[in-house]
Amino acid sequence: MRHIPQSPYLRALGTDRTRLHPGLSAYFSALPAGHVGIGEGVFERVGTPRRWLWPVLRMLQRRGALVAGWHEQLPFTVRNRTIAGKAVSARTFHLPEGDWTMRDAVSARPRGRVVDQIGEPATVAVAFTVSVDGDALALRSTAVGIRLGSVRIPLPSLIAPVVRLRESAEKQAGRQRVSLTMDMPLLGRIYEYEGTFEYRIEDETA
Repeated sequence: MRHIPQSPYLRALGTDRTRLHPGLSAYFSALPAGHVGIGEGVFERVGTPRRWLWPVLRMLQRRGALVAGWHEQLPFTVRNRTIAGKAVSARTFHLPEGDWTMRDAVSARPRGRVVDQIGEPATVAVAFTVSVDGDALALRSTAVGIRLGSVRIPLPSLIAPVVRLRESAEKQAGRQRVSLTMDMPLLGRIYEYEGTFEYRIEDETA
């Protein structure tokens, strides 16, 4: 039987992984080679209503990191794979003007942390602590950096946004909820998304 590497999320949780809802434990587990996890759902809201931020977000949108604008009841699809021990995701937002995809790769770090490289090419790097909240998975950022070419610039804590993500199981069987917020010192909420989706795993080699 081929060895399947442990996912970065479960490695970071250690023994706390047993406290996760069974559906979330399956979602955050590593996928065998040749398999893809597919989630389909709707974001109740995504982006920011603060129009003066949209030009900045458009630059990040062009690099597959964050979507500009403010959208409600927006359909989306996520495709997850495990590649070289990393959790690699492509989240496609089905925008009115056409599909746009956010790409990221999460890897494990020591002391119960993960690092998420976001964009294509990787433009934003966020280090998170990983914990269990009730039976949900919770991430909170500890550091944020911006990559310009081959140079990564860490943002000082005075201006670095705090990113929080929570994945929880819905009461309706087979569905889960994802919620992300990004808050900046002095400015407050600058970006968010929240929605629900159904998830399945398919064999791409079949």
